[in-house]
Amino acid sequence: MITEAQNEELRGWFAGRLPEGLFSELVEVTADREEITVIGRVPEPAPAEGASPAEREAAREGRVQEFRERTRADRMAVARDAERRFGRKVSWGVRCGDTSTLYTHVAAPVMTRLRQPERQVLDTLIAAGVARSRSEALAWCVRLVGQNADGWLAELRASLAQVQRVRAQGPDSGGTVDAEGEGEGRGESGAEGETPSGQG
Repeated sequence: MITEAQNEELRGWFAGRLPEGLFSELVEVTADREEITVIGRVPEPAPAEGASPAEREAAREGRVQEFRERTRADRMAVARDAERRFGRKVSWGVRCGDTSTLYTHVAAPVMTRLRQPERQVLDTLIAAGVARSRSEALAWCVRLVGQNADGWLAELRASLAQVQRVRAQGPDSGGTVDAEGEGEGRGESGAEGETPSGQG
């Protein structure tokens, strides 16, 4: 888990490194061992008078796509610098009004061992057509927990942050974000396209 101090360092670095005016607001910077996700706000397009909700939504989607294409080179340059400094891939997302879009991002494999009752849960989801494979069923379960246990997860993260603050006061405390992934996920820095690099 990334510590609170490391999160603050990440957010501060991106706030300083992002080109002026790239986002109207830097909304969120989050990270795990493999990936840093940067989400910023872009201004909504001005709708025509009397525009319908569908027209407004389409305009926001168009603005998100326009931003993606126009800022691609700038974002790739920032991502390359971040990958060298933090040893993680960078993914991008934007918020435009009520529309949130996450561009290409890392889908990291996670290995686990399950007992038969747990495997039966996954197989039931497959039989019901909810998922096509056990790995897809497991990902579905993780998303369900995330959607329905936000309060509990937030409290758990806060408790972990307190533990990390206490540890940081110890004699062996350190203070910077390290390349925790030991080079994991390092492909072609800034490679373009719909790839796990997250540069698009």
